[in-house]
Amino acid sequence: MKKYIPKVMLVTGGAGFIGSHYVREVLAKHPHLMVVNLDLLTYAGSLNNLTHLSDPTRHHFVKGDIRDRQLVDNLLRQYDVDTIVHFAAESHVDRSITGPAVFIETNVVGTLTLLESARTYWLDNKKRSADQCRFHHISTDEVYGTLTEQDPAFTEKTAYAPNSPYSASKASADHLVRAYFETYRLPITITNCSNNYGPNQHAEKLMPTIVRSCLAQKPIPIYGNGKNKRDWLYVTDHCEAIDLVIESGKIGESYNIGGNAEHQNLEIAQKICGILDNIKPAQNPYAHLIAFVTDRPGHDWRYAIDISKIQSALGWQPKTDIQSGLVKMVAFYAALT
Repeated sequence: MKKYIPKVMLVTGGAGFIGSHYVREVLAKHPHLMVVNLDLLTYAGSLNNLTHLSDPTRHHFVKGDIRDRQLVDNLLRQYDVDTIVHFAAESHVDRSITGPAVFIETNVVGTLTLLESARTYWLDNKKRSADQCRFHHISTDEVYGTLTEQDPAFTEKTAYAPNSPYSASKASADHLVRAYFETYRLPITITNCSNNYGPNQHAEKLMPTIVRSCLAQKPIPIYGNGKNKRDWLYVTDHCEAIDLVIESGKIGESYNIGGNAEHQNLEIAQKICGILDNIKPAQNPYAHLIAFVTDRPGHDWRYAIDISKIQSALGWQPKTDIQSGLVKMVAFYAALT
C-alpha cells in the first residue's frame, strides 16, 4: 500500500500534553513538513510545551478555538492544509463530572466544525482524492466503558459504552468522524489510546499528582481502594503510532494503541514512590504518604487494550516498558523542583 506523506499539517491542541509531543515528533521525523498548530491555550495547554523544536521555522502557532469555523476555514486555505491531526479536547474526567457542557462544546461541536471545514475545503473546493488528504482523530479507550477482571481487553470491535460525560463526548466525536467517512467519503482514520504518561502532563493527572505529592510531603490521593486498573502508554510511543497510522493506516479504520502495561492505580503509586526513594530519598519511604480518598462517581473499574490489529497490520508495538517509562517521567518532574 502506498504511504501517505503529509505536506502541511494542522494539529489541533498541539500545545497540550500529547499534542506537543506529537508536534516535536513529526517536525523531527519529516524534514519537509509544515505544522500549523491551533490551540486555545486553556488550562491544559502551554507554549512552554513547545520549546526546543527541531525546526521552529516549520511550526506556525495560532491561538484559537476549533469551534471557530471562519478561523478553521481560513487556516486550511491560507496554508493549503492537506492533513488534520485532531488532539484538541477536554479530557479531564473529574472536570466533566462537575461541568459537562464544555465537553460537549469542545469535543463534539469542535470536532463537527473541523469535519465540516475539511469536507468543504478538500472535497468540495479542491476536489481532492482520498490519497491527497487525511483527517486523523485521536480518541480514548474510555469510549468502550469498563471491564471486569475476567473480561478480555478492548478490541476495535468492542461496542461503545461510555460511562462519564467525558467519554460520552469522545464517543460522540468518534461516531461523527466515522459518519463523515461513510457519508461523504472524507478520508479519515481514528486511534483509541490507553492512559498516556510522560513529561509535560497536566498537573491534575494521576502520575504528576503522585510525584508532586511525594516531593511536597503531602498525602498522595488514591481513589477508592486503588485497585482500578489502567493500561499505561508512554507518550512518545503513542506519537509514533499515530504517525504510522496516518502514513500507512487504512482509510476509514480505527486502531487501538496501548502500552501492554496494565497496572492498578495503587501499584503505579507504589512504583513511583520506590523510584523517588532512590533518586530523592526522604526521611521516610514515600509510600507512607499514600491516602485513599472517596471514589469518583461512575469510576470505571478496568481498561485494557488489545493492540493485535496495529501490530499485525502496521508492525507497531510499544518500545517503552512501564519501569523505564516511569523512571524517565519521575526524573522529569523531580528536576522541576
